[in-house]
Amino acid sequence: MRIAFLFTLLFYITSSAFAQTTLLQSGPMLGYSAMREVFLWVQTKSEATVHFEYWEKGKPQSRAKTDKVVTKKTEGFTARITATDLTPSTKYEYEVFINGKKAERPYPLEFQTQTLWQYRTDPPNFKFAFGSCNYVNQPPYDRPGTPYGGDHEIFTEITKQKPDLMVWGGDNTYLREVDYDSYSGMLARYTHTRSLPEMQPLLGATHHLATWDDHDYGPNDADRSFIYKDEATNIFKIFWGNPNYGVGTDGKGISGKAAWADVEFFILDNRYFKSPNDRIDTSKELLGEQQIEWLLDALAESRATFKFIVMGVQALNTAAMFENYSTCAEEKTKLLTKIRENKIRGVVFLTGDRHHTVLSMLKESDKVYPIYDFTVSPFTSGVHAPHPEENNALAVANTLVTEKNFAIFEVTGATKERVLKVSIINSKGEVKWTKEIAAKDLR
Repeated sequence: MRIAFLFTLLFYITSSAFAQTTLLQSGPMLGYSAMREVFLWVQTKSEATVHFEYWEKGKPQSRAKTDKVVTKKTEGFTARITATDLTPSTKYEYEVFINGKKAERPYPLEFQTQTLWQYRTDPPNFKFAFGSCNYVNQPPYDRPGTPYGGDHEIFTEITKQKPDLMVWGGDNTYLREVDYDSYSGMLARYTHTRSLPEMQPLLGATHHLATWDDHDYGPNDADRSFIYKDEATNIFKIFWGNPNYGVGTDGKGISGKAAWADVEFFILDNRYFKSPNDRIDTSKELLGEQQIEWLLDALAESRATFKFIVMGVQALNTAAMFENYSTCAEEKTKLLTKIRENKIRGVVFLTGDRHHTVLSMLKESDKVYPIYDFTVSPFTSGVHAPHPEENNALAVANTLVTEKNFAIFEVTGATKERVLKVSIINSKGEVKWTKEIAAKDLR
């Protein structure tokens, strides 16, 4: 009788835990990291009560719990929870609980707080991944013909690099015709992409920041006229964990700023305020005056060693084709001129969109430092070489990559000797090229 009871109890426990795991749609995912708090995210398949439990790595006896959140259909059944009262410079392990039962994950779940190094030590060495253009096939809604997405194992290769942080450069999902004409359609597409199995280990142990481009905002080449742009903004906030949104733009769009060690990321929105491509009776805008002024203020105030400006389209390409910044020449010139006039140091652009990778470098004279634009694309979507008529005068020789790839940025060295090393790596884990930039050379 006792044996039967124990088997019944064991069956109940294991089946209950399994039931909670089957309620898990995607994640968990890490968002921003601060010194005393970290953003945690998870998505369920239906309404459920979710919380996280976490502890300093190697010390599971000292558990803490987050608040409980009920996931809702209108928010894609996502939970966005902050783990608070953390200790700086510390690594944690964590678990996700659905309806009070642990949802097992077959890979490590860990997060870390920012290091308290200021006035104490040199800034910590760290690495982050960067790239853009992630297309996950769904045959009923894809265009006829050869599938556009593939090589999803690239996310396994990124995970192997063990980056502290990953920065998504736009087109992080591809809204289709059946998606961008409704709020529920956009929720469904974001959910489908976020549920990619190969992506889950990367989401669970790496912190993530993101901007967007046209395909995760709306239709192809979408601009400020998109009627669902506020709904798209809301969905972006639901699925990502940036520390702030709409900074400097009265809460509109997704612009913001984040930091890691002695580096800052200026996350720009090149869709919400963008002029239509075919509007010819006015000066073209990509970012809009309000966002430009905030960016210049934020750059001037920043004391970061490297100031990464993250935007969905190329910043420096001189060929005014497709949707790069040269198609908005007046605004582009204003931004670059103001950066020089204000003697802002350490500026590096991180861009995507083009379905190939290339490094561009701007150096007007020996009196000013070079400004670099690392265009990194694609993760999993189709690959396209530069257009035959395209002539980017600032392209650096031997940096063109026309296969699926990502970048790893490593920031190392003592306070006054910081070095940025960039490695471009394909979906097989092969390094295509590297570039080192000393911080002293960007002053």
